[in-house]
Amino acid sequence: MIRYSTHIISILLGLFALFYPASTVQAREQWKILAKGMEYCVFHVSPPPETGNGKIHIVRVDTAQAKLRLLLASEHNKKARTTAKWCKDFNLVIAINAGMFQQDYLTNVGYLRNGFYIQNKRWSSKYKSVLAFDPKKNGLPTVIMVDLEEPDAMKKLGDYNAVVQNLRLMKGNGINVWEKSEKRWSEAAVGTDDQGRVLFLFCALPYPMWEFNEAVKSFGLGVTRMMHMEGGPTASLSIRSREVNVDLAGSFETAVGPDETSSELSPIPNVIGVQMK
Repeated sequence: MIRYSTHIISILLGLFALFYPASTVQAREQWKILAKGMEYCVFHVSPPPETGNGKIHIVRVDTAQAKLRLLLASEHNKKARTTAKWCKDFNLVIAINAGMFQQDYLTNVGYLRNGFYIQNKRWSSKYKSVLAFDPKKNGLPTVIMVDLEEPDAMKKLGDYNAVVQNLRLMKGNGINVWEKSEKRWSEAAVGTDDQGRVLFLFCALPYPMWEFNEAVKSFGLGVTRMMHMEGGPTASLSIRSREVNVDLAGSFETAVGPDETSSELSPIPNVIGVQMK
């Protein structure tokens, strides 16, 4: 019976390889528990790139069990910090860019509100994706990401204390909205999945964004929406837990090595962090 089952499994695997070639199968490591409601996994893009490992680091957060925080240098002595320093100073398990910033090195490029404090009151017509969390009343989802062209988008956003507008990568139902282009960069992104969880994503190896989006979709994570948080050298992700201690920094297109190492973390003015409740 054991031999027969093994033979059947071999046939099924052969059929799978025939109809689903290796280039479509995405390898990944095991999910690691960082803390309650937080887990981390490294996916490997397939086929692998000519240089580097093609790793995409993903943190998945259940905000019913973990707390998101929007932390801004403009509210904390106007002091930019690396994501590692944001983690240390504010007892965060995870920190990622909250978005691109203006030339004053403080202000988000899109609309940003943190409670009663409005850092940027201007809604950009170029940025169609908005992340909101920390609801003002009970019974609402703990976090939402909306497409601004939705008729009730502004009404939904008004129910949340933390609101951040950024450049869109995927709109509702996981639709890739990026046009094909040869331009590429290291990427820090935030998304939501079909179970209402938040995804923090980071890729040090510079990729065209259309390809990055398609790779993420192929992982089977149920991504519903995704926004660009930062690209290039200032793209950052830090993790601090008993099992994982990671600092990831972006690079210029030509600066990444074969092992995808790059320069040290850059100080950034605004981050989204995750704490244990």
